[in-house]
Amino acid sequence: MANNVNEVTKESWILSTFPEWGTYLNEEIADTKVEEGTVAMWWLGCTGIWLKSHEGTNILCDLWCGTGKRTHGNGLMKQGHQMMRMSGVKKLQPNLRTQPFVIDPFEVKDVDALVVTHIHSDHLDINTAAAVHKNCPKAKFIGPQEVVNTWLGWGIPEEKTIVVLPKDEVKIKDVTIVALEAFDRTALVTCSDPEVSLKGKMPQDMDEIAVNYLFKTSGGNIYHAGDSHYSNLFAKHGNEYEIDVCLGAYGENPRGITDKVTSVDMLRMAESLNAKVVIPVHYDIWSNFMADPKEITEIWKFKKDRLQYQFKPYIWQVGGKFVYPTNKDDMEFNFDRGFSDCFVQENDTPFPSFL
Repeated sequence: MANNVNEVTKESWILSTFPEWGTYLNEEIADTKVEEGTVAMWWLGCTGIWLKSHEGTNILCDLWCGTGKRTHGNGLMKQGHQMMRMSGVKKLQPNLRTQPFVIDPFEVKDVDALVVTHIHSDHLDINTAAAVHKNCPKAKFIGPQEVVNTWLGWGIPEEKTIVVLPKDEVKIKDVTIVALEAFDRTALVTCSDPEVSLKGKMPQDMDEIAVNYLFKTSGGNIYHAGDSHYSNLFAKHGNEYEIDVCLGAYGENPRGITDKVTSVDMLRMAESLNAKVVIPVHYDIWSNFMADPKEITEIWKFKKDRLQYQFKPYIWQVGGKFVYPTNKDDMEFNFDRGFSDCFVQENDTPFPSFL
C-alpha cells in the first residue's frame, strides 16, 4: 500500500484493490473440513460454484473472472452477438458486471477438476483456465466438445482434457460427475464468426456446446443447470437420477429476450427434477438481467400447500457457503456478523455515567 500520493498509479490501485476479497475466500475454502455425510458449496458469482466433498475433493465449475461492458464505444452491439440475433436489437446493451470478485483465481489450490457447462465467456474463462493449469497440475478440464476445443486453443494440454456428452460419467476421486442434456437455446444462436451469423447459420448439436451436470457425492447430489432454459426434459432427469439440490440461471429477461429462467419456472424446474432444494444463481451478475430472488420465495409460499411442493427455495449470497443437508431447511443465507467474542477484555470506549 502506497504511503504517498506520488507513489500511487492506476496499476498500484488495481493490484491493491482487486480481487476485492483478496484471498479471504480462498483461505476459508482451504481451511474448511467438510463433515461426513455432507457436501459444501460456495457461490463465486454468476453460475460459478466451488464444490468440496467430505473426502476432500475440490471441483470448480463455471468460475468467471471477467467483466461486462467497460465503455459505451460506438453505442452499437457487435455484429453476430447472440442477443442481437435473438431479438434484433442493435443498440449496445448495458450488461455491466455488478458483483465483486470474491475469489482470487491465481491463488486457487488443490482443484481436482475444472468443469464448464457451455461455451459462453461468462462461464468459460481463460483466467480461470490459466490459474488452474498453473497451480493444479493434476486437475482435469471437463466440458463438451467446443469447450474443450477452446481450452486447447488457449494452450491447455489435450491430456488434461475430457470431452463429455450426455450420459457420460467421469470419476474424480470420490465424486462422480454425470453429464446430462442442456436446454440452452441462447447458446444455439452463438457463433464466433459474424459472417456465419449474418447468414443465419448456427450449430444444431446442443451436445457439442453445452451440457448440464450432476455431481454425485457421499453427502448429496448437486444438479447444475448451467444456462439452461426451462424444459420439460428436466422431468426426465428427475426420473433417472436422485437430485438433492438444483441450481438454475435465474433472471429478469429484458424486452424481446428469453434467456434466463423466470421465478415460476425455477419452481417448475425444482418440481420436475424432484429436488429437495432449489437455488437461483446468475441473476446477480448482469445489470440488465438483475432480479429479486425473493420473488421465488413468495411464489413458493403462495403455492406450496396447494401444489404440495416437496422442496424449498434457498436465497444465497455471492461468496457464501451452503452445506447439504445441514442448510436444506434454511430459506436464506446470512454472512457471519462477527463480534462473537465481545467484551472478552475490558472495553475502553468511554460511556456517559447515565448509561
